[in-house]
Order: sequence, then C-alpha cells, then structure tokens
Amino acid sequence: MNKRIWIGILGSLLIIGAGTAAGYAVKAEMPKQLEGAPLLAVGEVKKLLKDVIFETQKLVVMIETDTGSQGSGFLYNHEGDLITNAHVVSGVRHVRVKTSDARELDGEVIGISTDTDIAVVRVPDLAGMEPLSLVKYERGEVGDDVLAVGSPLGFQNTVTTGIISGVGRSFHIDPYTYKDLYQISASIAPGNSGGPLVDMKTGAVLGINSAGLEEGTIGFSIPISNVLAMVEGWSREPMKMLPNLSLAEDREDHQQEATLDQLSDYLVRHFYDSLNSRDYVYAYSLLGGNWKEGTSYIKFREGYLTTRNVVIDNLHVSSSGDEATVTAVLSVDERKNSENVLSIYQVTYKVGYENDQLKLLSGKGKAIRK
Repeated sequence: MNKRIWIGILGSLLIIGAGTAAGYAVKAEMPKQLEGAPLLAVGEVKKLLKDVIFETQKLVVMIETDTGSQGSGFLYNHEGDLITNAHVVSGVRHVRVKTSDARELDGEVIGISTDTDIAVVRVPDLAGMEPLSLVKYERGEVGDDVLAVGSPLGFQNTVTTGIISGVGRSFHIDPYTYKDLYQISASIAPGNSGGPLVDMKTGAVLGINSAGLEEGTIGFSIPISNVLAMVEGWSREPMKMLPNLSLAEDREDHQQEATLDQLSDYLVRHFYDSLNSRDYVYAYSLLGGNWKEGTSYIKFREGYLTTRNVVIDNLHVSSSGDEATVTAVLSVDERKNSENVLSIYQVTYKVGYENDQLKLLSGKGKAIRK
C-alpha cells in the first residue's frame, strides 16, 4: 500500500480518537463545573394555584348600591379604579365598596356605557395599590384553565374554576350587546358580575365575568382587550354626566341647585364626552324627539365615525324662559382621505326639556377652518 495512504489513514484515526476523547472529557468534567439548577428557556411565569387565588382575592371587591344592586369589581390601575359591569352600577353615581380585608369604602362611577356592559368606579382609598395584571394584547383559547372570582349571592371572594369552553360568542340582553365573548365552564351567579376571569397559571386577567345561564353550568366573560381602551379613556377623563342618572341626582352631587344655563353647558359637554368615548347610542339618546325623527341613529353614527376627538375651545350659554341657546367653538381631529386633519367648527344648540329630561332640541354647525 502506498506510504501516503498509510499516513492518511493514521491521521484520520488520530483525529477520530482525539474527538472521542474530547467528547468524553466534556461529558465527564463539565457537570462538575456547573453550579445550581439547570438553565431552562423560560416563557410565561407560572404560579401555584393557591398563590394565584390569594393574590387575586386581595384586589377583588364587592360593590353595592342604594338601589339594591350588588356585584363585583377588580382593581386595574394605580389610581384606585375598578372595572365592573355597567348593569351593576347603572343609575347611580356613588357606591359602597367592600374589600377582602373587611373595609367599607366610598366609590364613584366615573365611566359607564349604555351599549357595552362595562363601567369604571374610582375608589380614592385604593389609589397607589398594585393592581391585577391584565392580558392586554393576547387572547385566551379554548381549553385554557381559568378561574372566576367574585361575590355570588353575596358570598364575597368566592372562587370557581373551569376552562374556556368557547370563544367568539355573541348575544343581546337588553340594553346591552355582548360581542366576541369567552364562554367558560366556571359558573357565574348573581353577584359574580364584574369580577375578573383569571388565567389560572399566570394570575393575569383575561376578561370581565358578565353573564351566566340559569342552569349555572355556562358563563360568559368580556375579553379585557376588547374594552381596555374605553375604560382607560374614562380613567384619564372621567365622565362629567352619567347616563340613566337624573338631573336631580347630578345636582345633588354638585351640592348646589344648578341653573338652566349650567345644566345646558353640562349637557353639551357631556354630549361630546360620549362621542369621544365612541358611545354613540348614549349621545343619540340626548337628542330631542323632533331631531331624532329627522335623523336616524345609523345616519347619526355615520356622521361621527371619522371623528377621532373633539375639544371644546369656547362655550357660551344664554337662556330665555325654559330654553337655552348654547354656542361652542370646537377643535375636531378628523380622519379625511386617509389623513388626520384638525378642523375648527362653530356649533349652536337649542336646549330644553322633554318629559322632564333636558335634551338637545336642535343643532346646526359650520366650519370655520378645515
């Protein structure tokens, strides 16, 4: 055999032998040099179920009103704001809040929808507390383990467990429209409404428990990601006037007898607050009967779909008898031709009473600058 071939074979054997020896050395010696537990690729942080329950219960409250309504809510920010269902606090401004450590605190409704079953209650005494974490951008899936925390039938801090058994459920329970809900196997009873639906592994809030079948075996929860922008808007700019709240109650809240001029100013500002919150149903309800006859809700809503935000730069009220005239200058952020445009408008409203309710009887406007 050629000498060069022998040299090649011997060289290959030496390389193979060296590789084998090196591999053995790594296998034998490296574990001795490593300290502590193995390093794993870590995704979401999983917690023990009892820890998730304990941490959640501390931040879930019972909400009671003078009308006899009772439900649940949970702390979602550092300002002391609770998310709950609109049907729990509808028609009232002030509520009683009972915490897990047996405190009774005062709360004020600062935002509520007449279309989506969502509201926000501010409790100053809870400001500064660390809130529950929220699943803001992801969605739960069928089969995810969840738990519902609330006060069913008045039994505070009750926990029920289950799974997400369906997604994308929609139905209507007057006056609220429920869209794109989680269906859950955890039972929802009266008093659970407004409590959080929590990811059993991470403790993060997936949704707001809102309805259950009479049989008690199926519940429904509004995904938190669907309403977060709305509730955060109310926290930044609390509603000055609440829907389904009589003017008399609002006057009591301001601790003074409001004049027609003051109430008319209040009504117009609240009208635009509702539009900025995309609550077109409630904004439309503030119009008088004659105005509604000439403008359908669909037409009214379409007129504001491109409006991103309205700021009242100037507002003047003059009254005569039972009616007032409100003139305002508005800066309107609009979407036109795929661009954001700031336009200036002057609007004039006639305000008066219909069936003891103050309404926008008529209105007209003109562009000052586009």
